[in-house]
Amino acid sequence: MDFVYEMKTGKDFETAVEDIRKALGARGFGVLWEMNFKDKLREKGLEFDINFKVMEVCNPPKAKIVLDRDIEAGYMLPCKMAVYEKDGEVRIGMLKPMSLVGLLGKEGLQDIAEEVEGILKSAILEAV
Repeated sequence: MDFVYEMKTGKDFETAVEDIRKALGARGFGVLWEMNFKDKLREKGLEFDINFKVMEVCNPPKAKIVLDRDIEAGYMLPCKMAVYEKDGEVRIGMLKPMSLVGLLGKEGLQDIAEEVEGILKSAILEAV
């Protein structure tokens, strides 16, 4: 099963981060937390020269639907996205909600996972 959806962009790293934030906001998703491994590892005295920003994003009404249906599905919330550099290119991606729901092996979450995955894919498409 393919767990990641990502696209390459011709934008620089910081512009890609800003553009995915804007695209998410336009779709009712906020960034709850973010961390760039490059900065965090350097802070800890480790050399790491590649930008890799992890973002946890959430749409509260969608999260409530998920939690109302299955509280244990909270393990996969909030949705995780990343903007990172690889081979001289910037990529924007996410863990696919449909794949994560499949791992839970529970019924009743596929429709909301599919909806959220579609929304997040459209945000990525807009941001690239």
